[in-house]
Amino acid sequence: MPTIRDLVSALRQRDGVDAAIVLGRDGLLIDGATSTPLDPDGLAAHVPAMALAAMDLGHATQRGDFGLMVLEYRGGNVVVAALSRDVYLLVVLQPSADLGSLVYELRRHRTQLSALV
Repeated sequence: MPTIRDLVSALRQRDGVDAAIVLGRDGLLIDGATSTPLDPDGLAAHVPAMALAAMDLGHATQRGDFGLMVLEYRGGNVVVAALSRDVYLLVVLQPSADLGSLVYELRRHRTQLSALV
């Protein structure tokens, strides 16, 4: 059976991925791999507040629980996905990365990814 480390490694090996980080709801790193200048612990610490805001928006708009968000920046994209109620996945992408296929794969394999945690 694949592990969280296998997930992080597979994501990190995709073209255009600068970071793949699995973290707890408290913002503490569970596992992660990044390119040189990125700090996995520091990146993980930013996610819970964003996920909480996304959860609040989902409930306010009657759309349900938070599942996945994509943030677009001048220098690339960031994807945050809920793997479970207490575990998130953060993927940092270069502008050249294939965002569509990543989002598709994360949504398609949501059940299998959730089983890892």
